[in-house]
Amino acid sequence: MKKFFKNKFSLLLLLVLLAPTLALMKKPKFQYKFQDYNLSVEDRVNDLVSKMTLEEKVSQMDNHAPAIDRLGIPAYNWWNEALHGVARAFTFKTTVYPQAIGNSATFDKAAIHQMANYIGMEGRAINNESIRNKTTDGQYVNLTYWSPNINIFRDPRWGRGQETYGEDPYLTAKMGGEFVNGLQGNDPKYLLAAACAKHYAVHSGPESTRHKFDTDVSDYDLWDTYLPAFRHLVVDEKVAGVMCAYNALKGQPCCGSDLLLTNILRNQWKFTGYVTSDCGAIDDMSNANAHHTSPDQESAASDAVLHGTDVECIVGRTTLYPTLVKAVKDGKLSEKDIDISVKRLFTIRFRLGLFDPPEQVKFRQIPMSELESPAHHAQALKMAHESVVLLKNEDHLLPLSKNIKKIAILGPNADNEKSIIGNYFGSASHLVTPLKGIKAKLGPGVEVVYKAGSGYTTANPNAKATADSVKDADVIVYFGGITPQLEGEEMRVTVEGFAGGDRTSIMLPKAQTEILKALKATGKPVVFVLMTGSAVAMPWESENLSSIVNAWYGGQDAGTAIADVLFGDYNPAGRLPVTFYKGDSDLPEAFDDYSMKNRTYRYFEGTPLYGFGYGLSYTTFKYDMLTTPAALQSGKKNLITVKVTNTGKKDGDEVTQLYLSHLGLNTKTPIRALKGFDRTFIKAGQSKILTFELSPDDLKLVDSEGNSKIFKGKVSISVGGSQPDAQTAASKKTVTKTVSLI
Repeated sequence: MKKFFKNKFSLLLLLVLLAPTLALMKKPKFQYKFQDYNLSVEDRVNDLVSKMTLEEKVSQMDNHAPAIDRLGIPAYNWWNEALHGVARAFTFKTTVYPQAIGNSATFDKAAIHQMANYIGMEGRAINNESIRNKTTDGQYVNLTYWSPNINIFRDPRWGRGQETYGEDPYLTAKMGGEFVNGLQGNDPKYLLAAACAKHYAVHSGPESTRHKFDTDVSDYDLWDTYLPAFRHLVVDEKVAGVMCAYNALKGQPCCGSDLLLTNILRNQWKFTGYVTSDCGAIDDMSNANAHHTSPDQESAASDAVLHGTDVECIVGRTTLYPTLVKAVKDGKLSEKDIDISVKRLFTIRFRLGLFDPPEQVKFRQIPMSELESPAHHAQALKMAHESVVLLKNEDHLLPLSKNIKKIAILGPNADNEKSIIGNYFGSASHLVTPLKGIKAKLGPGVEVVYKAGSGYTTANPNAKATADSVKDADVIVYFGGITPQLEGEEMRVTVEGFAGGDRTSIMLPKAQTEILKALKATGKPVVFVLMTGSAVAMPWESENLSSIVNAWYGGQDAGTAIADVLFGDYNPAGRLPVTFYKGDSDLPEAFDDYSMKNRTYRYFEGTPLYGFGYGLSYTTFKYDMLTTPAALQSGKKNLITVKVTNTGKKDGDEVTQLYLSHLGLNTKTPIRALKGFDRTFIKAGQSKILTFELSPDDLKLVDSEGNSKIFKGKVSISVGGSQPDAQTAASKKTVTKTVSLI
């Protein structure tokens, strides 16, 4: 027994003596300190950058950052896109959701969040595969996504407005914030992917002059309209990146702006993430055909870096950042200035877990089976369903009966795959056009006749003959509107009504109105399905056709969603995120005037064709029991409640909106402003009590100097399914109360 205890004691003593050695044996061995994933990101980044030469540092500031083999740093291409699905990774099949403007029309924050999370998962799967194949130097395979686009869609002539969440700063901020949260994930250590808020700032056309135009907006418009969404994503949602815009603001290109990048972004908002230029924007700063605010390329590159533009994106144009090596030697900036940018860039890469073992990063385990998974497919259909806006349904023509014998399908968007995927799109395994969706819905027992009917802008010289050929159909459905082939980014398009990607007229092209008139003359029921990325003026159609549906660019399952709505298998509840004006005369004459006077529902003094927030349903809703505090407390959270009842015979979603109007103030204010919204499913005959919370910031207004502050006085609170004065049937669904703000 004594021998046993002696041997046991000896064993314990031996283990104690060997403990340090055993610990060293278990501890991972790192060649460099920055490889130790147990250290803080800051310590790792500082160590890495301290080991790099000036030339190596500068090389990492190109969007196509080369490998640094001696330090074990792999190549990395910063440029990737994920506007409404992982885009442009065309060797991979990815889920294509509705275009951003359609996603905004859902007014569904949770759906946007889920969609973005699925996008991040698909992006991780692609990146994991690229790491395995050592192809991370390729474009569109890495994890820094230059999305979302949170510019304000101030003018419907802008071709890239389809990429935005519409005209309202509050809606844009909320939808953009959910996108960022979903894409970046909620892991406490690692980012799922890195979002980027673009284009900062005061940027929304014209496309033809974006490399050289200089805008000068009032402090009021800057802070009331153009900056709130960016502030929300930077300050509240901690977006990883920001893209500076092509244009100049108050005489300085946005990628070299004292006001935007230094004073606001870094100093006021304390942004610590990375800034990338828009592609070619640094070249614009010295290019004689663009801004030409810098005398030479070296000066332009230095100016951009000193203002905090960390990455230069290049696309088919001159690259300027390689001149930074000489610029340092010439004393135009210091190596420490370079260090600041390089550290920001590597901070993002470390936060993505790209320098850690796969077993340490849960996102590195995401498999390729996530691409186009059943859950993602279902989400794409959900988003397409929710995006559809029913604009008109007189005589209750919709939903159509599935017992019809013959249906005529016409229009340039009936079977155009490019018009369902929008721009900045991915490559889905299947695309369902409206024609395919309707055929699948009705099956072989119903005769489906398809004719183009007209082009987008090209008239049908035999419109009457075409109409007569389908007048024996039970119903005629015309799919018209616009296409991403006509509106988009800096395009070479010069047909009537369109120029350079933008629109010269917001009217529905005459060719389409003419065929619709001929179809109407047959006496048969006509349904007009509009597909577009922007507001379309269609006064004749609105006056003469009984049913109009707006389906945007609905993504891979657009046709399925449209068919479900047309035939009553889905009750539409989408809302317009932009104002639909009556015609070109409603718009300010100058497209490049960035004043918000008479623009968007917040300042438009006329009567719209269909207002912001407008949309109908196959059922009806009633609002009552609006409760508010006796007086709104300026320094507290204020709760607003309302009862919503589905008074119709169909279950359905309702989008409830809360608007504030400040009354009787001797200062500029919006006519009204959205300050809350909620999409809720309510069964027929049932009611729900909804609660909205007005924060102190929600009650503030912007003064003439751009300061956000409380203006005490009377405030009108309106809650309902639309704006309170939309001059439409939906305006009957609002309840309003006026209280004091103290």
